[in-house]
Amino acid sequence: MRIISGSARGRKLKELQGTDTRPTTDKVKESMFNIVQFDIEGRRVLDLFGGTGQLGLEALSRGAESCTFVDQRKEAAALIRENVKLTGFTDRARVVQGEALSFLASCREKFDLVFLDPPYQSNLLEEALKQLTKFDILREYGIIMCESAAEWTLPPLAPPYEWGREYRYGKIKLTVCHRKGSVER
Repeated sequence: MRIISGSARGRKLKELQGTDTRPTTDKVKESMFNIVQFDIEGRRVLDLFGGTGQLGLEALSRGAESCTFVDQRKEAAALIRENVKLTGFTDRARVVQGEALSFLASCREKFDLVFLDPPYQSNLLEEALKQLTKFDILREYGIIMCESAAEWTLPPLAPPYEWGREYRYGKIKLTVCHRKGSVER
């Protein structure tokens, strides 16, 4: 697992042992960042189910202003901190060890780009989307990038949130959600 592009390009990241963490493959990660390539630089990012931190670190490498990483597991939060140091982004990264839905409920900041990649077999993706839209932590024209199993069905979203395109990569699906602004552009 490595950083694909940007200032930390080629830097190898540490991984957690075992099957509790399922890192995004390089092919899917590259596709994901091609989708949002013009929406990263200078933006505030949230990597909600951080795991190894690779999605947020890729965003930082490509010019994101900052990234907040959240993971419930102590060993995952520690690994994210190690990978942040390894890539040299300590000044632009914040790591929170805590439960994702609790973080959303108490979050007092707004983000431009949110990565949601929870365990596929959980209902955490639907719950996180409900919380994100309920607490409205996306800035105008913000983007939520969801990674899920290909058979995952989109739940309805309340305005100003709306579904964008879906992209399939074998058994994996990427789905983009947008937050509309107060004035259409």
